[in-house]
Amino acid sequence: MARAFTPKVVTANDLLEGDVIYLTADDRWSRDLREAELITDEAHAQLRLLDAQKQVDKIVGAYLADVVAGENGPEPTHFREDFRRTGPSNYAHGKQESPPQPRV
Repeated sequence: MARAFTPKVVTANDLLEGDVIYLTADDRWSRDLREAELITDEAHAQLRLLDAQKQVDKIVGAYLADVVAGENGPEPTHFREDFRRTGPSNYAHGKQESPPQPRV
């Protein structure tokens, strides 16, 4: 029996800076998971991933990550994605320097 499709976001790493980035509904790349497009249709998810993978001048390693709809946007369902969105863990800098601000 096929597994039910779960919501996804397209994520990758910025080619030049290495930051974790997410594809938005308006075809931008954002460093904020809350701005990512929440994709609930499997066919649409595959198309968005294919579009992302063509952007070899901007990103590397695009893939679909499982998420759930949260109060402030998509939220990761796996610890790996939660870890990726906060940045390196060896010391507080970048994303860890200041907690994410809620969207207004």
